[in-house]
Amino acid sequence: MSASLSRPRVGVWLIGARGSVATTVVTGCAAVAAGLHPPTGMVTETPAFTDSGLPALSDLVFGGHDTLDCPLPKRAETLTAGGVLPPGVATAVASELTAADREIRPGGPAPGDTRSEADLITAFAHDIRDFLHRHALERAVVVNVASTEPACQGPGAPLPASTLYALAALRAGCPYVNFTPSEGMHHPVAAREAEGSGLPFAGRDGKTGQTLLRAVLGPMFPQRALRVRAWSGTNLLGGGDGAALADPAAAAAKNAGKERVLADTLGTVPEGEVHIDDVPALGDWKTAWDHIAFDGFLGTRMILQTIWQGCDSALAAPLVLDLARLTARAHETGLSGPLDALGFYFKDPVGDGPPGLSEQYEALVRFGRRLAQAGGKAGGTRPGRRSEETGEAP
Repeated sequence: MSASLSRPRVGVWLIGARGSVATTVVTGCAAVAAGLHPPTGMVTETPAFTDSGLPALSDLVFGGHDTLDCPLPKRAETLTAGGVLPPGVATAVASELTAADREIRPGGPAPGDTRSEADLITAFAHDIRDFLHRHALERAVVVNVASTEPACQGPGAPLPASTLYALAALRAGCPYVNFTPSEGMHHPVAAREAEGSGLPFAGRDGKTGQTLLRAVLGPMFPQRALRVRAWSGTNLLGGGDGAALADPAAAAAKNAGKERVLADTLGTVPEGEVHIDDVPALGDWKTAWDHIAFDGFLGTRMILQTIWQGCDSALAAPLVLDLARLTARAHETGLSGPLDALGFYFKDPVGDGPPGLSEQYEALVRFGRRLAQAGGKAGGTRPGRRSEETGEAP
């Protein structure tokens, strides 16, 4: 591992803690920490981050909120049967899954919940602080891995659940990562509170498959002076995400990040849309198809098509672990505000980082070096201070 085993333990509080992504995160962390599997897909376990002072995987303690009551060991059995988790691994780390499940608290607002928004925020923040206290944790990172919400309805509408959780994280003094397209810290109410909190935060919407490929291919066209005429796509997926994204409003929120990547890398938004189809039989597996129409020399019309087939949970889990470790370390060193350098992981990143994946990776590596040089600091920086693209506090 890339961190000393003598370091204090760090909490990872997952919103949507009994979902497929969260279950894969907990299972994968335990399996890698025990040496049962290599850390494939974890950028923080590559040589570039060996000296960054990140918490060891074995020092991460999991808890979270969820409205579901299916225990993590049972959820892991289901993912094993679906081919998401390899045979035997859930059994091998059953004690870790059980321990994490004991730390999951009821989320909300659930149907029939009469608590006010203020009551919910207070209750969620209490759960997080209690988690920190009982495990004597130096810090915890709150990571939203819940299903996508419909886009916010505008002024006067109730605060979305993701924003209630984001506000609870701030009230509990915890950094926050939004791995979903949901509003979260982007809501004006939470954004104002985050600005004065002195806490680091990152997001939003993890870049795991189709949009990861778009971030690679997008810069190629302007760099080669090729004009993209249209870029269309289709996603076929099942599981909880498929069901959630069957709601047109939730699908629109998801597609906004996909469109931003093209706008940022191409300099314009080409014709075409992304269609998301719920196919329950696919479970956690997804097929993403892109059709790119572009002009070459003398107006010659050409087509590029790509097909991406993968498992969302297995693609997302190593990124969640990376983000939890990097954000915890940023908090330890006193950084606050949007962590621009973590844009490598997101479709719609906060801050002002570069749009292309190659440049985002370079910014991430520079950030790792900054963390290595920073040492540890007591507490955070002055409220309202903003981290730069390199991750260096001003």
